[in-house]
Amino acid sequence: MKIRRRAAAYGVCRSTDGGVLLTRGSEACAFPGVWSLPGGGIDQGEHPDDTVVREFVEETGLDVRIVGVRAVLADLARLPDDSIEHTDRIIYDVEVTGGTLRPEADGTSDLVEWADPADRPLLPFVAGVLGVPFEATAIDGPFAAPERTGPVQRFGAYALATDPAGRILLTLIADGYPGGGHWHLAGGGTDFGETPEQGLARELYEETSQQGRITGLAGISHRYDPAAVGPEGVPLDWHVIRVVYRVSVEQPVAAAVTESAGGSTAQAAWFTADEARNLPLTELARDALAQAG
Repeated sequence: MKIRRRAAAYGVCRSTDGGVLLTRGSEACAFPGVWSLPGGGIDQGEHPDDTVVREFVEETGLDVRIVGVRAVLADLARLPDDSIEHTDRIIYDVEVTGGTLRPEADGTSDLVEWADPADRPLLPFVAGVLGVPFEATAIDGPFAAPERTGPVQRFGAYALATDPAGRILLTLIADGYPGGGHWHLAGGGTDFGETPEQGLARELYEETSQQGRITGLAGISHRYDPAAVGPEGVPLDWHVIRVVYRVSVEQPVAAAVTESAGGSTAQAAWFTADEARNLPLTELARDALAQAG
């Protein structure tokens, strides 16, 4: 069985009368005639914020600005060729700032309308986002990891984790890996068929031995390093898309790396805010701690 993985960004845009902007799948897409939110695949090296703005222009003719992040999802779909596709989806709330409404030309959609979502056949993830009842189709694993060919695009979930004393949980990246020697947020790439929340819980325990509770979404970021070199010494055209969650660890234990974490994490530890400020931090950890104050 062939499996595929992709990351995509979409926007929920509402009119003043409550309608939602929807696009209809063309004959060039996997599910023609089914309606979706404007959006699509994140290009290699592209920030998801830029993806949703670009896709709105391409599919609807409208310029939009992001007003918030609504949700981060992952789902499996069986495609017409019988392959299984895992899609990581970032859903934004957006508003129109200009442009003229028109359908996409020669693309994966052929019509765009302001509509009542309950009146249209919707892709399952769209129905879920908009609160329209739908019948879910289970796709059972386990699945092997998709074969890596060419550029690497990875979707990761990370924890801005704190305990009741206000300490911050960080992990040290092992030498030989991108960012080696720097302290990082606990987390990492999600597995095929895994939601961001499931991946975060697994990574948090594997890398730090902690169990935590997600309390909110801290932000979306990315890092593109076309010259990155992996631990085997092989060059990687490396693009990681990252969702950062706020996590409360209400019963902290001694931070320790488990065997199942693999070799990329050398150490885990709790730090006070003052201690963390004096550490060599990755860009992700530095930005997340600055945002948290």
